[in-house]
Amino acid sequence: MIPSIGSVGDAYDNALAETTIGLYKTEAVRDDSPFRAGPLGSLREVERVTADWVDWYNNDRLMHRLGRRPPAEYEAIYYANTRADQPVPHT
Repeated sequence: MIPSIGSVGDAYDNALAETTIGLYKTEAVRDDSPFRAGPLGSLREVERVTADWVDWYNNDRLMHRLGRRPPAEYEAIYYANTRADQPVPHT
């Protein structure tokens, strides 16, 4: 098997995944989460909470690094201002 990104055994190994999972657990799964309407008693309820959180995370959450815009809005603006014949810069 060949790793898809990064290297094994360093501080960056799963940092992005672990950060996102931590945010999800803190913001969506905890008992006092605004995405919950009570105990999570079924897989369907977990799926609903997850879908609601992902929608908020991408479409409503304001990110300071993106000029206090939601990620989906920032991406739409980026692509609206990028011509198809321009190379996309790597940042």
